[in-house]
Amino acid sequence: MNASLELRKVSFEKKGLLKISLFIFVFLGLIVAWLGFGERGFIHLYQMDMERQARLERIQRLEQENKELLAEIERLRKDKEYLESLGRRELGLVKEGEILYRFSKEKDKAAPQGNRARN
Repeated sequence: MNASLELRKVSFEKKGLLKISLFIFVFLGLIVAWLGFGERGFIHLYQMDMERQARLERIQRLEQENKELLAEIERLRKDKEYLESLGRRELGLVKEGEILYRFSKEKDKAAPQGNRARN
């Protein structure tokens, strides 16, 4: 009888150990899921990092554009020749006594094909 009782005791201990292992596994799985997919999880962190990188790149582009515009402003203030060429190009201005010639751009028209004899 002792052997049967011992066998039941070992079987019960294995079932208890299995239940505890299953509980720990489920608990760890929930923690991993929460860390990965939670409101402040790793996926959210990755998305925020990608958004941060995109915004930093945009800031750099805007800073470069700002520098170019400031250089343009400075050039407009100091360089009279540049200002004159810009006026001529953008506004079509001319100096006194100058004559401005404008040529229309005609598209090359193909010769009319007419009625061709078919073979």
